[in-house]
Amino acid sequence: MPELTSSEPSAGHSIRTVAEADLADLVPLMRAYCDFYCVAPGDQALLALSRALLGDPQREGLQLIARDADATAVGFATIFWSWSTTAATRIGIMHDLYVSPDARGLGVAERLIRACVERCAERGASRLEWQTAPDNLRAQAVYDRVGAVREQWLSYAIAIAAEGTAKRHRRARAPEDAR
Repeated sequence: MPELTSSEPSAGHSIRTVAEADLADLVPLMRAYCDFYCVAPGDQALLALSRALLGDPQREGLQLIARDADATAVGFATIFWSWSTTAATRIGIMHDLYVSPDARGLGVAERLIRACVERCAERGASRLEWQTAPDNLRAQAVYDRVGAVREQWLSYAIAIAAEGTAKRHRRARAPEDAR
C-alpha cells in the first residue's frame, strides 16, 4: 500500500475505533450520510449495524469516529472485512466515509483513510478498497491526494426482498460531494 500523505491540516482532530459510548454521536453522522445519498434506513437499523460490528469486529469489521478538539463527532468511516480470490488475501472494504460539512477541508477524510489503512494492516489485509459516485469529484480529489489508485471495475447490485428473491433496485441519487 502506498504511504498516505496529506497536505491538509488536521490539528486537534482525533480518530478512534467506535465504542458503545460513541453510538449516540455516531448515528447522527450516519443519518447525514444516508440523507445525502437520499436513502432512509431507520436509526434502529443503523444502530443494529454498528452493534453488529461492535459485537464481532474480527469477522464483521469496524467503524472509526473522528472528533474535533471539543470532542464533537465530525466524521466516520466503516470497514467491512472480506476476501479477494484474485489476490488470495483478506481485504478491507471502506463502505462509508463521511465528514460533516463544517469539518471538510481540514484533513479529516485523509486521517480517516489513514486510520482505515492502519486497521487493515493490523488485520492482515492486503488492501483497502472503496467506491464513490462518478460525479463525486470532491471525494475523488481526496482519494487522488492520498495516493489511491482508481480501479477498472464497475459496480452492480441486486436488492434482495425479504422472502429471498430479487427485487427492483432503486439507485440512490448520485452525490456531488458527500465525502
